[in-house]
This record gives sequence, structure tokens and C-alpha cells, in this order.
Amino acid sequence: MRILLAYIAVVLIWSTTPLAIKWSTEGAGFIFAIFARMFIGAMLALLLLLLNYKRLPLTGQACHAYFASGLAIFGAMMPVYWGAQYISSGLISVIFGLTPIITALLAAYFLGEQSLGLMKISGALLGLSGLSIIFFEQISFGDYAVWGILAVLLSVVLHSVSAIWIKRIDSGLPALVVTTGGLLFALPLFFLVYVLYADPLPGVLSLRAIWSIVYLGVMGSLVGFVSYYYLLANLQASTVALITLLTPVTALFLGFWFNHELLSAYIFSGTACVLFGLVLHQWGARIKRVIC
Repeated sequence: MRILLAYIAVVLIWSTTPLAIKWSTEGAGFIFAIFARMFIGAMLALLLLLLNYKRLPLTGQACHAYFASGLAIFGAMMPVYWGAQYISSGLISVIFGLTPIITALLAAYFLGEQSLGLMKISGALLGLSGLSIIFFEQISFGDYAVWGILAVLLSVVLHSVSAIWIKRIDSGLPALVVTTGGLLFALPLFFLVYVLYADPLPGVLSLRAIWSIVYLGVMGSLVGFVSYYYLLANLQASTVALITLLTPVTALFLGFWFNHELLSAYIFSGTACVLFGLVLHQWGARIKRVIC
């Protein structure tokens, strides 16, 4: 039941996160938005950790896990926030839909979780074809849209690398401990970027931006990460990554309904290719056995 609830929580949070990221950057810019989010998440995580475990373990293996977690938090989230300035929230989620493919490829090589058969390779190629369709359309919107896609794609790769890295470390630490350590590792890096590159704050922030930052700090940075690392500790990395099979569709329609984002034929066809590629990648061999 705990695994099921954590899975549902991550699906809901990841479906709403791209839109919340877009809203949180209104007025103050993406650097302040991501730093404020991570500060809220880190302070809440540290408070909960002290209440439940009294201290943060600082063994060599624990610090190794914090570093791997921090790679995903800082290295993966910064490109997403930058790219969100130029592409829609739904498109961000579609690109993150490639996470299972990239994660499975890495898991097969580093963890020996699954073999790479014809169906898995075909699914991966189909998913990349879907991304190419979307990429082709974005060229007409200007160079920044293309760079936005590439930034989010970089984030997907770093996110997948971090997941495999944490699985290999196998520290046995509770999810809250790994989350807190990763946030505390990443927070000084976010602060340094804020000091060096952030724009001056406006006199007034919109309520939508403020509530989006708070939501991302509490749900995205704390509940989402804790639930994600809990699933990662109890399920295969490629199984956890299947969450992104569900989130692109919901995120696309949330962006359309609440942020008036464009849903073109290119986006629909590209998304369909990505999702069908994920199905083929994960269940292609089983479907083939049933048909044959």
C-alpha cells in the first residue's frame, strides 16, 4: 500500500510540476524561482529529518548517495527551469517521457536489470522519432525553442544517470535521509548561481508565482523526492521510470486548460510516437508473445 500511494503521489506531482514551474518564474525569473523552491524544500526536509532521525548520517557511503542525489536536483533541475522559458509545460513532460528508455538502457548496462532485445531497441527508436517530430516543429518558433528542448533533454539524461547511480550505491538509507542530503548538497550551488546571475527582484510578485513556488518547495522538492527515492529503493529503476508514461498526457492537457498552451498536430503525433515507443520498449516482447 505504501508503494502504491507513493507511486500515485509521484504521478500527480510530476503531472503538475511543469505547469507550476512555468507559473513560478513569472516576474522574478527562473533563478529566483528555483532557489526559493529548493530552500523551502531543504528546510522542511531537514526539520523532518531531525524530528525522525535526530541527525544526518555522514558516512562515506551516505555522502556518496547525497552527491548522486544532488546531481539530479541541481544538474537536472537547472536546465528544466531555463528551458521552461522557451517551451510549453506539456512539452517538458513529453520530453521527460523518454526517461524510461534512457534509464532502461543505463540499467541494462550498469545494473543488469534487463536485456536489450529487438522490441526494446525499436521502442527506443520510435520514442526518439517522436521527439524529432516535435523538435522539427519547434525550429519554426526560433532558436530558443530548440535550445529549450535540448536543455530539458539534458535534464532527462542527468536524472536517469542519478537514478542508476543511487541504485548502484545501495546505501540502504531511508528516502527522507537521501532527499535531505541531496537538497543540502545542492542548495549552496543554487545560491551561488542566484548570487552571480539572478535578476533584481520585482517590487511585487504575483500570487500565482508565490503559490507555485510554495507548492514546488513542499510537494515537488520534499514529498515528490521522498516518494521517488522510496520507490527507487523498492522497485527496479526502469519500473519507477514508467511513471513518465502517464504524466505527458495529463501535463499536456493541464497546460492547454490552465495556461492556454498550443496543442498542434506535430505535438500530438510526436507525443503519440513517444508514448507508443515507451509501450513497445517496456511490453513489446510480451505483446509479441500474446499475438503470436
